[in-house]
Amino acid sequence: MSAPFRFPRFFVTSPSPCPYLPGRQERKVFTELGGLHATELNDALGRIGFRRSQSVAYRPSCAGCTACVSVRIVADRFVANATQRKLLRRHGDLEVSACRAWATDEQFQLLRRYLRSRHPGGGMATMDEQDFADMVEQSPVESFMVEYREPAVNGRPGKLVGACITDQQADGLSMIYSFFDADHPTRQGLGNFIIMDHILRATAAGLNYVYLGYWVRGSARMAYKVRYKPLEALGPNGWAPLDPDVPAPQRIHPPVLAELV
Repeated sequence: MSAPFRFPRFFVTSPSPCPYLPGRQERKVFTELGGLHATELNDALGRIGFRRSQSVAYRPSCAGCTACVSVRIVADRFVANATQRKLLRRHGDLEVSACRAWATDEQFQLLRRYLRSRHPGGGMATMDEQDFADMVEQSPVESFMVEYREPAVNGRPGKLVGACITDQQADGLSMIYSFFDADHPTRQGLGNFIIMDHILRATAAGLNYVYLGYWVRGSARMAYKVRYKPLEALGPNGWAPLDPDVPAPQRIHPPVLAELV
């Protein structure tokens, strides 16, 4: 008689330069997502701060550093501020569709332009078409690509200006990776609009949260995440409201069995 749920095996990467804080080293703990219970495992790991990349779930496990903090928006309590309401009106004409997680050349070209504009020296800058297809399509859980297009013209689909690889978890939407036309002359704030659209989608679906990944204390690249309130952070006592001015709590370590079953 086989067990209904196999406890996952965890591994730790070798230290490498931190992409967010100069002079620091990053290390990750990870496990493979697969088999009949991949969705349940991904949901359980997501609640304790793991993120998915293709068929792997990972989280930071850096020696002597707790700057990376898992954060999520409480979707049904979110109230847009004046700037956010303005963005919703500005981009309200975009045609939004949730597609099967299938990579297209149009998406890849948009990603390349985004990386050249926002992350020219990042680790994804050398991605090719196959790398992108793997990132989008290799998912053992319920994933989809949300596309944001300008209005159709003469019955033809409008220009693709944004996209987000999204997982649906039991309690929320997890934004795996979003990218957009960062140099569009009249579409400023697309990245923030994509987040707000996910908040609205989660609320409409009766889901409690939008998972934003990690907020990195001290990293200007991650400062935008604290604009969404209420925002919760994962600490040693579980999820609690985030106060960005309070020192980071000590990180909880890889899960115990009781958290996974």
